[in-house]
Amino acid sequence: MEATVYEEFGGPEVLRHTSGVAVPQPGPGEVRVKVAAVGVNPVDWKRRYGWVEEFYPTTFPAVPGLEFAGTVDQLGEGVTGLAVGDEVLGWTKTGAYAEYAIADIVVPKPAGLPWGIAASLPVAGETAQRVLDLLGVRAGETLFLHGAAGVVGSVGVQLAVAAGVTVIGSASESNHAYLRELGAIPVAYGEGLADRVRAAAPDGVDAVFDAAGHGVLPVAIELLGGGDAAKERIVTIADVDAEKYGITFSGIIGEADAVRAGLTEHARGAAAGTLKVRLAETLPLKEAARAQELSESGHARGKLILIP
Repeated sequence: MEATVYEEFGGPEVLRHTSGVAVPQPGPGEVRVKVAAVGVNPVDWKRRYGWVEEFYPTTFPAVPGLEFAGTVDQLGEGVTGLAVGDEVLGWTKTGAYAEYAIADIVVPKPAGLPWGIAASLPVAGETAQRVLDLLGVRAGETLFLHGAAGVVGSVGVQLAVAAGVTVIGSASESNHAYLRELGAIPVAYGEGLADRVRAAAPDGVDAVFDAAGHGVLPVAIELLGGGDAAKERIVTIADVDAEKYGITFSGIIGEADAVRAGLTEHARGAAAGTLKVRLAETLPLKEAARAQELSESGHARGKLILIP
């Protein structure tokens, strides 16, 4: 089958498109999916560099990609509730940048939900919900979400707003109108960020969700008043210096049944138009290196999608 692979850590040049990869076979409890769309995530190029081995250990040759949407092609032993031909979305165990992928966490794709949107939901939805749950934000509280216009951040904004949380979201000024549409109060990045957040939330901030990194953790601690109690209500998914500050870094997906339940809910919301994901660009799988370069640049306004 066709796939994108890499056999050593490095820059985008280590990615190689090939037609010589063996079609994977599903084991017990697994399904094989013919991939229709792949979501590109920052973790894809961080894995390629070897930066997240603690969370996602690599075996070479490696196929990148965690999330996909596609059609069930083969069932492994013991699989129930699914049939060949079912349209699904989920998390792959063998890499999503390929014609076929093996998965054990899939949910039905609602009729009418576009493939690209479906492939955008697993990572962003699970990550955003996991962090909000870790923070314990509840109705009436105020959340500062750093990097609110990114895909994970924007899903986090929508989930928090739907739960009755006031969200202050940082983003470049070109994305402020988008954040207002999602229900957040936008503030600009850069020097003076803490003052802008305080102005937007005069009664204070209760929790901080760092989806962008770039050294915002000291600002987050300051906003919550400093001390260990403040640090308990800060979670980052982007700053590898989290441990140095005593902050929780969240990088591992939750328990499978909970992930399936959340993904089912998010897919239904996306199909109904109540959960929105902005697509930036759709590229053929053979341009995976370019897609990862765009992701790493930070200039893609929305989700990048690959089509095998």
